Amino acid sequence: MKEISLHILDLVQNSIRAEAKRIDLTIEEYTDKTNDTLKVVLQDDGCGMSEEMVKSVTSPFVTTRTTRKVGLGIPLFKAGCEACGGSFKIESEEGKGTLLTGVYRHSHIDRPPLGDIADTVLLIATGNINIRFVYTHRVNENEYMLDTLELKRILGEVPLDDPEVIMFIKDFLVNNESELYGGM
Repeated sequence: MKEISLHILDLVQNSIRAEAKRIDLTIEEYTDKTNDTLKVVLQDDGCGMSEEMVKSVTSPFVTTRTTRKVGLGIPLFKAGCEACGGSFKIESEEGKGTLLTGVYRHSHIDRPPLGDIADTVLLIATGNINIRFVYTHRVNENEYMLDTLELKRILGEVPLDDPEVIMFIKDFLVNNESELYGGM
């Protein structure tokens, strides 16, 4: 995949298939010379995986899907992180959920761009309105957060997939992403 945001979308789909009720996505970017990292952390409360599955899930020939016999999302994400001087870690427990952590060296020449993370987050938040989705993005000392549970509290009866709400969320994401990078 050419952009990290596309990896994220694929990994979130795994969480949805695992029947997660809450998905937390955190992106941390540090551009100074001592902490030159871009970290993606995805945590869910889905069905989790056995120890055996955790050990083998980074192989492209291991998948829980029945429609095809390969699963490339996690192996490609892991390979991308490691190819850019970073690391990958997966922790999971059956019945409790899964935690994925991928770290890239931010300045690495082969690190894919983050991509259109605002549209990716918008799609996740408004396309899965029965799942609590919490998104946090940090760039050096700046950060912002979007929590669909908070949005639902504010909106009351108006659903997250209402066209006006979608436009509001999109504007919120685009403006906050712009502010994050404005200081760089």
